[in-house]
Amino acid sequence: MTTRYAALLRGINVGGSRKVPMADLRTLMEGLGHDGVRSYLQSGQVVFTADHGDEESLAAELTAAIEKRFGFPVDVIVRDHAYLKAIVDDCPFPAAELEGKQLHVTYFSAPVDAGRFAEIDRTAHLPEEFRLGDRALYLYAPNGLGRSKLAEYLSRPRLNKGVIATSRNWNTAVKLVEMTGE
Repeated sequence: MTTRYAALLRGINVGGSRKVPMADLRTLMEGLGHDGVRSYLQSGQVVFTADHGDEESLAAELTAAIEKRFGFPVDVIVRDHAYLKAIVDDCPFPAAELEGKQLHVTYFSAPVDAGRFAEIDRTAHLPEEFRLGDRALYLYAPNGLGRSKLAEYLSRPRLNKGVIATSRNWNTAVKLVEMTGE
């Protein structure tokens, strides 16, 4: 039985460093035996079909292959279509009423609990807000991520200690559901 997945690569092709050309990444994925490989944008999303493994083993396989091929480590999270669809369906914010740049999802490699974020004074960041989901954090940033003080705070290493965290805007989250559903 085959499953359709999205691999989310953290921190590549940003600011001219850690270059991973998408054509090379697709070739690498095909070399690992995956089918239907398609990339989306240059910021580290690749969709593929696998007939072996699970999310964690596929992420580990891809992480090792990327380091071997490109010479530097890249954190990878792999999620299947059902998970990605549930994240979009369960959004606690009115996504249909917002611009894609106003809503973001941070995907975590493992579950996180609310206690991790208890120190954050949520009222100090209004109208920005965040809510937790299944191995995810939804962030509403009405002025965009680049101007968000809450996003800056949420990305602090001590808040994300022990997990891989990688963020995508809402348009990308929706597109990944579409691509993995094909």
